[in-house]
Amino acid sequence: MPSVLLSRIGAAIPTLLGVMVIIFITLRLLPGDPIAVILGGADATPETIANLRQQFGLDRPLLEQFLMFFTDALTLDFGTSYATRQPVSATIAQQLPHTLQLALSAAAVSAIVGILLGVLAAIRRGGAADALIRVLSLINTSMPSFWLGLLLIMVFAFGLGWFPATGSGTLGQLVLPAITLGLSAAGTVTRVVRNSVIEVLGENYVTALYAKGLRRRVVVGTHVLRNAVIPTVTVVGLQLGALLAGAVIVETVFSRQGIGQSLVQAINGQDYPMVQGIVLVIACLYVIINLIVDISYAYIDPRVRAVVGKA
Repeated sequence: MPSVLLSRIGAAIPTLLGVMVIIFITLRLLPGDPIAVILGGADATPETIANLRQQFGLDRPLLEQFLMFFTDALTLDFGTSYATRQPVSATIAQQLPHTLQLALSAAAVSAIVGILLGVLAAIRRGGAADALIRVLSLINTSMPSFWLGLLLIMVFAFGLGWFPATGSGTLGQLVLPAITLGLSAAGTVTRVVRNSVIEVLGENYVTALYAKGLRRRVVVGTHVLRNAVIPTVTVVGLQLGALLAGAVIVETVFSRQGIGQSLVQAINGQDYPMVQGIVLVIACLYVIINLIVDISYAYIDPRVRAVVGKA
């Protein structure tokens, strides 16, 4: 097990380094000047502009700027925001819990909806329920999250008045964003669960369980789901990483606090340190989630545990 963990961690290092290089170069290729954004159109002398460039390190060669970004990031120091003049790490630490709350809630929604619909479609394979669920899962996957969010706001916030349309901090303000983000991922979970359950239902031991007189509810709920859960864990784990990135759009639609909202503002303001810090944190969380998913295999499937134990 330790050797496997070390190999996974070793594989994550080039990934994170690649993310750092890509985001650094991409920001520098964007049109515009961050100093002009900082000044907000105000007249400034060449001396003032030169001082600002020196203050934020923009007068240094690009290689030196990247090395500073890399070495500081190793100590979780992402620099100072151009817009707020506050440490980026402090802003991320303040906003990240709101995004994690939304992503975890959305993952719970996608897992619950996806598993229920996937199992129902599998045991009703070829029927009307199966066809309807497959169509709905395709619609969920194809539907833009911002459009779904606006639709839910119109119906449940403005129309029925059940939930607040914007804001964060209360459970009611979390419901619509979590459903919006969760339903966007539920379609993928539904298809994976359906295919996994159908595959397991075709195994000989399932036929033997039915021959013993066990009810379908017991067979599916106790035996089939346990053997079909590994692909589901993979998808839900990967979806959680994707949901962190998807929170950027949903937080903007619902005007929620979070690193997604901060990222959008930073991109609009060409706030290099803020963008670099948030993207790198999201990438690190994605890697950590994948590592947790890999480890969870050994606890779910004894066959995987046996193989890992020999490594």
